[in-house]
Amino acid sequence: MAESVLVTGGAGYIGSIVATQLLQQGYQVTILDDLSHGTEAAVPTSAKFVKGDIADRGLLDRLIQEFRIEAVMHFAAFIEAGESMQVPEKYFRNNTANALTLLEALVAHKISRLVFSSTAALYGTPDRTPILETDPLHPTNAYGESKLLVEQMLAWFHKIHGLRYACLRYFNAAGAAGSNGEDHLPESHLIPLILQVALGSREYISIFGTDYPTADGTCVRDYVHVSDLASAHLLVLNALKQKDQLIYNLGNGQGFSVREVIATVRRITGHAIPVRESGRRPGDPAVLVASSEKIRAELGWKPQYPDLESIVRSAWDWRLAHRNGYRG
Repeated sequence: MAESVLVTGGAGYIGSIVATQLLQQGYQVTILDDLSHGTEAAVPTSAKFVKGDIADRGLLDRLIQEFRIEAVMHFAAFIEAGESMQVPEKYFRNNTANALTLLEALVAHKISRLVFSSTAALYGTPDRTPILETDPLHPTNAYGESKLLVEQMLAWFHKIHGLRYACLRYFNAAGAAGSNGEDHLPESHLIPLILQVALGSREYISIFGTDYPTADGTCVRDYVHVSDLASAHLLVLNALKQKDQLIYNLGNGQGFSVREVIATVRRITGHAIPVRESGRRPGDPAVLVASSEKIRAELGWKPQYPDLESIVRSAWDWRLAHRNGYRG
């Protein structure tokens, strides 16, 4: 009988694409999402969808029993680092306290495997790049801290309750997969923002800081195709049948500057993409690139779309077909 997996936040960008890959691999999938940031239009048609909050322990108990859940993939979280520095309580409530409610339900129902969508924001301003999993964890915003607290809880739940878990730390998911693409509201991610300029819904793209110690003076970031991220989640879910604790960075291992991303979008869209240069934003490190050598060596993960062209092209194709995102 197919294994039954609960995907929290499965109506969101990454969660919906992971849910699709799970279904393609023969899993039974139940999605729990409150639709505060996700959209039901992103939910794969063959998944069971329940609108609700992971803070609702009674709902979790009913779902786990009704759908005979055997493993959980946890994506439900707020992700805006800037906002987390204005209303940190929102992030600690949703990302940390609600995750505890989920963990309590897992222990109560003897569910032994959890895959956690973590973040490379745990590393803060890194001491070196590319960043390794063993490097110090010192988040520079409440968003990163809210995720770090969950990782610490997971370690204790493993030690005391035997919970097997994987933490996947990544920076910038990008691109589209089939009928699923990136459609945040409000949008704050670089590639979809530049695509908005190409579509005429935004006048220009801002570059914050042109005097960084990088090749072209702009920040360098790691972008990984969302399909490749999803495949890593399935790999670790299966690996947890034998392994107890898995912590992996997921990234290209190479970075792309803001100017490089803009140039790539210009080539693919044929649009001029006007630019407006501004000063640096507080707390923006010059280079953030994560090494994913560990998951490559241990589980054989290999990105299928490592080049920026493939990532941007898939995002652009999706946007051309969904000019208003999922609201179209």
